[in-house]
Amino acid sequence: MLEIKDLSIEYAARKGPPALALDNISLNIEAGEFVVALGASGCGKTTLLNTIAGFIPPTRGEIVLDGKPVNGPGFERGVVFQKHALMPWMNVIENVEFGLRLRHVPLNERRRIGMECLRRVGLSAVAQRPVYELSGGMQQRVGVARAIASSPHVMLLDEPLGALDAFTRESIQTLLLDLWNDSKGVFFFITHDVEEALFLATRLVIMAPHPGRIVHEIELPFARTFLQTRDARATKASADFIAMRERVLSLVHETSSGGTH
Repeated sequence: MLEIKDLSIEYAARKGPPALALDNISLNIEAGEFVVALGASGCGKTTLLNTIAGFIPPTRGEIVLDGKPVNGPGFERGVVFQKHALMPWMNVIENVEFGLRLRHVPLNERRRIGMECLRRVGLSAVAQRPVYELSGGMQQRVGVARAIASSPHVMLLDEPLGALDAFTRESIQTLLLDLWNDSKGVFFFITHDVEEALFLATRLVIMAPHPGRIVHEIELPFARTFLQTRDARATKASADFIAMRERVLSLVHETSSGGTH
């Protein structure tokens, strides 16, 4: 269980009072949920994710994971960044093993875990290659493999697919759903892409800006539909998906324009 309780974040301003980035956010996420936060720029999506990750301390409120307050980064939370943030002087397997190395996991064990994670993301054949030789999509898969190597309870994904072409983007979306389905853990994903949000989320959280706050929550069936059918195109082309896309687009437009209902 990930519990976000009355969370507010303020940033110091050079002049004047602090800027309120998040205002009174409360959200409970249970194991087995794939929650996606969607909203216009300035709604605090990344600030919320970074606070869950432990990179930003709460100004007010708290975040609790499995009954313990989050007071900083931890291996129980894996993060996949907007840009892959790989170490270019390391090869693929060394990047995947990096967190395990920091935890002093023996070489043979971390190599076994690293290779299994690369197999799960379809990259075991490039384990020894320098990361700078890989395509953008392959680099992002390495980032995913690194995040899952520590078997985190919570996966945090900060718009990791925004720079990818449509085909690569969809292939990694389906990969993420498979990893989530296998792990039965918590996935928290942020995006500004409505179709992506609908496809991945079991629960959609729509945020409004100035200050960032949650204004709508919607339960969605499409991720589980895909896992049953294995047909992403059919899922996204269904009448229910298209109708929900139009509804959510309307809500996002409404909230970014200042409305909340």
